[in-house]
Amino acid sequence: MLELRHLRTLQAIDDAGSLVEAAERLHVTQSALSHQLKDLEHRLGLELIVRRTRPVRFTTAGARLLALARQILPLVKKTETELKRLSAGDSGRLHIAIECHSCFQWLMPALDRFREDWPEVELDLSAAFGFEPLTALTRGDLDMVVTSDPVDDPAVCYLPLFRYELVLAVARDSEWAARRFIEPGALAEQTLITYPVERERLDVFTAFLDPAGMAPGSVRTAELTPMMVQLVAAGRGVAALPNWALTEYLDLGLVNSVRLGEEGVWRTLYAAVRQGDQAVPFIQDFMETAEALCFEHLSGIRQVSRPA
Repeated sequence: MLELRHLRTLQAIDDAGSLVEAAERLHVTQSALSHQLKDLEHRLGLELIVRRTRPVRFTTAGARLLALARQILPLVKKTETELKRLSAGDSGRLHIAIECHSCFQWLMPALDRFREDWPEVELDLSAAFGFEPLTALTRGDLDMVVTSDPVDDPAVCYLPLFRYELVLAVARDSEWAARRFIEPGALAEQTLITYPVERERLDVFTAFLDPAGMAPGSVRTAELTPMMVQLVAAGRGVAALPNWALTEYLDLGLVNSVRLGEEGVWRTLYAAVRQGDQAVPFIQDFMETAEALCFEHLSGIRQVSRPA
């Protein structure tokens, strides 16, 4: 009567807070998810959730099954990992380079979890700002590159992690603080604070300013996100950052955020691996762990639509 997919569905509903978002996480349509839930309720003869509440509220029966899911699914995941290690051998190498200064927020917990599950895999991490990481990937010096700038290369496979919105951090007393969005030309008289990397690797240029043929009044750099936020709060400029990287500073009331353009600038973060390596068990497991932790801890991100 009960299947693992039912438990995964209930856990996704609880984690997401709604059927719509749960369906996105499970990569199914909302109607398919609703049908599965109704079918389970029919089999059991019990209602499992109180509909039309947000977040979704579970009935007593639903809460019992949710508790079971929280207990069983981690054990299933652990056993699956162990079986993968038995199948592929428990050793290997995963050398990762990141092109994203803000990614440490979610990457460190993912690496900690990965080390627990794959203790014999040699793990290494570097920042990809002083060299060409994709060249190093195809050459075999690296095994994964975290990037938002995919390059068409048949030797590289891009595994999507999540979509995020690039937003502009502005001082709370700025005239822009109450705006819903700004156009590229508005930055022509502003100081843009960026990470110290080439502009070709900065989304604010490649996805917002350059297509409009615009440039900021001036550019200054800061090594760390907290430094950038403090400079913005002090009125020394503005900074384009991922929405999830700004969440804690918005909650603290240090800065405000404004959309870049009326529709916003949405980017996808990928893990690039060599073509064929996407089937390696420990790389698959790392992707599953990283994606799960991202949606557990990061605000404002979206699931990447995948082909049916």
